[in-house]
Amino acid sequence: MGNLLSILPAAQDVLAWVRDGEGIVGWGSAARFDVSGPERFSRTHRWWSRLCAEADIDDAVLCPGSGPVAFGSFGFDSQPGSSVLIVPEVVIGHRAGKTWITTASPQGSQSSHESALVPTSAPGGPGRVRWLDGSRSIADWKNAVTEAIDRIGRGELDKVVLARDVVAESENELDARGLLQQLSTTFPACWAFSVDRLVGATPELLVRREGDQVTSRVLAGTVRSDSDSSEDGRLAAELLGSEKDQEEHSYAVASVAAALAAHCTDLDVPEQPTVLRLANVQHLATNVTGMLADEAPALVLAASLHPTAAVCGTPTERAFGLIREIEGMDRGRYAGPVGWMDSRGDGEFGIALRCGEIDEHDPRRIRLFAGCGIVAGSDPESEVAESEAKLLAMKAALEFPL
Repeated sequence: MGNLLSILPAAQDVLAWVRDGEGIVGWGSAARFDVSGPERFSRTHRWWSRLCAEADIDDAVLCPGSGPVAFGSFGFDSQPGSSVLIVPEVVIGHRAGKTWITTASPQGSQSSHESALVPTSAPGGPGRVRWLDGSRSIADWKNAVTEAIDRIGRGELDKVVLARDVVAESENELDARGLLQQLSTTFPACWAFSVDRLVGATPELLVRREGDQVTSRVLAGTVRSDSDSSEDGRLAAELLGSEKDQEEHSYAVASVAAALAAHCTDLDVPEQPTVLRLANVQHLATNVTGMLADEAPALVLAASLHPTAAVCGTPTERAFGLIREIEGMDRGRYAGPVGWMDSRGDGEFGIALRCGEIDEHDPRRIRLFAGCGIVAGSDPESEVAESEAKLLAMKAALEFPL
């Protein structure tokens, strides 16, 4: 089997979760569930459980991602918030040298492997791209960062994550396949994803469940990467030695460990982070692992973890309230869980970072997002620079040639 992303047909409804050549892709919609509100996770879980219980399943592969699979993308906030779960008509997976195809169809209709694969074409490029301000200007966003630092200084909270957006208008209609291929090539260590027009490459794994093994990768604390190896090493050492970044990272790790402790035993939480180097930035990273003590499926685990301190802040409720008060935009599904799950409860959900949402009504427009963790030692100018470095991932993907 070749590159999974090269199999995707020309369509706006392509679905993907691919990292370093492995994962699953899909297209079509055998079933779809749109949901919003504070009960979006529990309602989705009930819908999916009922669908799987009523399905006629023939799965000889029996590995994570085989059999019935649904791709999901959830709103960061429930106010207003919009979330979606899609069961593709066709899923193709590749993992540990094994490749499989799954077809799904509504009850009473027919589906066949012979008709599953369709001709593909090379994705076209966006053409010229014009950049516009998002929900607010950089100057306004800097003012929000300053306000957050002042609130933290007054002891109202310890950390808050503030996000900003920019808008791109392209000459041609955007093809999610081209963005995915560029992101996957540039960031092979990230999970390239596409769900209902939300396309990106996230470095942060919210949760993976494989049987009774549970893993979460926590990222918080960022510096830029540099093509010069000596300078890159200096920046990494500076990141490891930064009290501000270590403080931000410790809040994120603690929030993940506390959430997983309700479902897992034998939690392994490393005392010190490592540095994860990507093409544009470097992050402090910690992998938290545990053994599942109950039968919680991947979606339930993701719901218990969201929102982590890495995308919201500490304490959670105060940070959430401050985001609603001063961030000045609707995040939509940015920074919410995104990924897939199967009928056995296995699955992978990342945090929707380094991503953009293609406009539902104008496929030449896309809204890009980036967020920064604000703590007592933060500086507004530095946070703007960090957000620009994070936006580079999607901006570069929009610059691939025709």
